[in-house]
Amino acid sequence: MVAGEIARPVDVLVLGGGPGGYTAAARALQLGREVVLVEAEQLGGTCLNIGCIPSKALITLAHDLQRARNRAAAGTGLVGEVGVDLAAGQRWMGDVVGRLRDGVGTLLRGAEVLHGTGRFVGRDRVAVEAEDHVEHLQFREAIIATGSRPAELASLVVDQVRILDSTGALALTGVPDDLVVVGGGYIGIELGTAYAHLGSRVTVVEATDRILGEFDVDIVDVVRRRLDELAVVVRTETTVVADEGDAVIVESAAGTDRIQASHVLVAVGRLPNTDDLQLEEVGLVTALGGRIAVDEQRRTAVPTVFAIGDVTDGPALAHKAYAEGRVAAEVMCGMPSAFDQVVPLIAFCEPELAAVGITEGGARADGRSVVIGKASFAVNGRALTLEQPAGLVKLVVEPDGGFVVGAQIAGPNASELIAELTIAVECALRLDDLVGAIHPHPTLGEAIVDAARAAARRLQRSAPIDRQTLVR
Repeated sequence: MVAGEIARPVDVLVLGGGPGGYTAAARALQLGREVVLVEAEQLGGTCLNIGCIPSKALITLAHDLQRARNRAAAGTGLVGEVGVDLAAGQRWMGDVVGRLRDGVGTLLRGAEVLHGTGRFVGRDRVAVEAEDHVEHLQFREAIIATGSRPAELASLVVDQVRILDSTGALALTGVPDDLVVVGGGYIGIELGTAYAHLGSRVTVVEATDRILGEFDVDIVDVVRRRLDELAVVVRTETTVVADEGDAVIVESAAGTDRIQASHVLVAVGRLPNTDDLQLEEVGLVTALGGRIAVDEQRRTAVPTVFAIGDVTDGPALAHKAYAEGRVAAEVMCGMPSAFDQVVPLIAFCEPELAAVGITEGGARADGRSVVIGKASFAVNGRALTLEQPAGLVKLVVEPDGGFVVGAQIAGPNASELIAELTIAVECALRLDDLVGAIHPHPTLGEAIVDAARAAARRLQRSAPIDRQTLVR
């Protein structure tokens, strides 16, 4: 890149066309700014193209297959054998992704989209490198939204043929015979469960003492029982030390073992895409792990540069990036905006898990007094008609005032149900707010009211005079 190259002036420059980047660009356009968005790959980023959307399409396909078989076996009236053509499923997944990508293009109508790799070359300059040329841009304000990529292991070199990351696992056109999933976080458990439904013999290898560590133990236990039913082997406190071509070698306190593996999925986390941005040129340094420090307005140490999404602290989730993108765009347009929302977590395993706010485990570890209310889906009419009675709703409540400060769900459609409880935590609702709202019957949402009543009864027992108003 040539120093002193003449740069084209740009009002708002967005680096990255994923959920955070395209949301920020669209919001800036709405507020009257001129926007240039730089994306090295396809619009929509990892989430739309090789992450959230195709993974949920595959998971839905696999879970629907298993549920149809379960309902037939339960004598519900469904008859006949249901199968799956994964190659055809890939075509369907591709169509879903294509339609959504077209929608992003429509959303960005009015913005200039440059396809290339952007790197900082000065305090207010970026060079965009495409296949055959380099263009220099001088920005008034910039938003870094370059996302993240799968973390790697030295013992397992990803080739996307046998040893896969999440991208490769979502592109398979055949079902693996023996799939070893390295990593027991939400990505590994989601995809491992999906392929178990499709017929793979699955083993999960996790280095820590438990899977799905973001959720409370009693919530994860529901998933563990289901994994047992699917014959998924979960090996915690175990690490992969070598690959033998048709098997992996693992070590644990019990010693060394060999696990058959026609395919291996490496799902050990994600790394922020900041190492190739030349951040030092703009005056920024990253924290440990490569993330960029920002304030509540998503502004970096350089006042004209913002950062959002996976390159900042917090969970690497699309809905967090969406919210941050709107905040950054509004702040640079002079609006009083800030990112102070709670971020719900979701794992699309079986059953689905969802959480928001404070966990019971976290509260106990901090010495914080909380009251817990639980309700089981086993007595929920809608869950029984869905033939999905496993799981529970769990509320974490502040004793003084009965405020809902956290919630976790294991059960059908947990990813949808958590929205109500996210509002409850965000808006500091009390138990009587949940109990006093009529929930239609028969629905899964009634379990939320049942959990709220259970928590209110516990509060009543501890102080009956002060807590009478909590139960209606």
